[in-house]
Amino acid sequence: MGRTSQALLLILYVFMTVKAFEMEIIPANRIVAQIGETLILTCNTTGCASPSFSWRTQMDNPLGGTVNNHRTYSTLTMNPVSIVNSHDYLCTVFCGEKEKKEKSIKVELYSFPSDPVIEIRPSLVAGEPVTVICKIPDVYPSDHLEVLLKKEGYTLHEEDFYGDDSTNTETKTVTYSFHPTAEDIGKEITCVAKLPIAYMDFEPKERVTSQKLNTNFGPKNTIITASPGNSPMEGDPLKLTCVTESNPPTQIVWRKHLADESIQHLVENNVLSVPHTRFTDSGLYICEVINLVTNKTEKATVDIVIQGAPNITELSIEPSITVQEGENVSIQCSAESNPPPKIILRRKSDSADMGSYSEGRILLLPSVTFLNGGDYECIAENKFGKSKSEITFNVEYGPKNTMISVIPATAVKEGETVMMKCTSSGNPAPVISWKKKTATGELEKMFKDATLHIQNVKSQDMGLYECEAYNQFGREEKAVKLLVQGRLEKTDQMIPLIIAFSCVTAIAVPVVAILIYVSRKAKINGSYSLVKALRLKV
Repeated sequence: MGRTSQALLLILYVFMTVKAFEMEIIPANRIVAQIGETLILTCNTTGCASPSFSWRTQMDNPLGGTVNNHRTYSTLTMNPVSIVNSHDYLCTVFCGEKEKKEKSIKVELYSFPSDPVIEIRPSLVAGEPVTVICKIPDVYPSDHLEVLLKKEGYTLHEEDFYGDDSTNTETKTVTYSFHPTAEDIGKEITCVAKLPIAYMDFEPKERVTSQKLNTNFGPKNTIITASPGNSPMEGDPLKLTCVTESNPPTQIVWRKHLADESIQHLVENNVLSVPHTRFTDSGLYICEVINLVTNKTEKATVDIVIQGAPNITELSIEPSITVQEGENVSIQCSAESNPPPKIILRRKSDSADMGSYSEGRILLLPSVTFLNGGDYECIAENKFGKSKSEITFNVEYGPKNTMISVIPATAVKEGETVMMKCTSSGNPAPVISWKKKTATGELEKMFKDATLHIQNVKSQDMGLYECEAYNQFGREEKAVKLLVQGRLEKTDQMIPLIIAFSCVTAIAVPVVAILIYVSRKAKINGSYSLVKALRLKV
């Protein structure tokens, strides 16, 4: 097979294995969304490494949502869905400069969020007319709405809104009056609302509410139920539901007693929901129900206690995390939990029987020293767990424990090397300087560092050396005396001395011999003349 054929086969193989550029919109089918909810459209691609996306409506109206582009897909989020989102949405994808694909999807809207509300007025009295009012909240599209009013299954009234031209959600009302009889007391009036839109797939398409023909009463027997209970764990959801007996239905208001004895207004609804509870959600909750017709009010209460492991809310040092020696200091730790936590404050390196330690929220450190500085920790613990927090305490002080070390020793021979090292503790770290006492007795500054090196020591290096450690809180001095010993001369320097000594010895020996000889002659002759003797010798 020739090279040309092989190349063609390779190109064909690559072409067959590379995915073609495609796109899709998810959800793929026609979308029916309820007004007030959240809708996310996703435009997804395959076969393109770096696509670019654009969204628009086919009539170029505002999108009514938020676009987020990712590597291979793009989302259009409508939160909440509103009437402006009733459009055909078009997603266009470009792959490079030449390839382009687009698809559209239609978003259709409806609103049928809650059951009808029945109101019967005035109070039921036999022989007097009664008006039944049925309200269907936030309906769209209302031109499909059908309403029936029934009494014990018998249809009293039918009404539809086919000719309605509302362009947004509206609350629709159906009213019907009749003369009840004594036998009608206790019977049910039912309002049936239907939204039968054949081309839209949603549930429910029918909502029903019933109410008995009774005299106005209540509220009474008001109770609160807590789910999952009165003592949920921190972070869990909490749902409080207030239920009462009343005709007509009551207005409901939730309130909460705060720690300062004030009352916080929460919501006006029969259900109070807390998605993620915190310790601060503990307290006494009040449900107040009001019947505006009977002008009566009733209250119910429930005590909620949030349980959980401790959470440290404060760890502080007074007057500051940085103080000077001698000041009085307090370390404070606060934690919230239920049951209440056991709090331990201590130095991080200390155990319960050592050093600074407190089983309580305050640790007092009177007249602190540099030894009190360091890391402190607060430990809060109960049966559900524990938490820790740390803080660093800084004590500033002047130089202490200043010391000098000399290597090899304080007494050395000429020509050796000496190292003097000065150490000192302090906060901030002390600055070290060296001085030497002069012949006049004054101290002369010579070096500013912790270590002083003297190489090839000479006799003039002998003397008193002083190390000074200082910072803004004080200074401290230490001194050391350096002794320098002389050394023997080298061999080549001793040769002239040896020669001189030899010469003196050579002269001195004959002289001594002559003196001995003269002395002996004097003893024999009784007298002796050195001059004569020398002449005879000559």
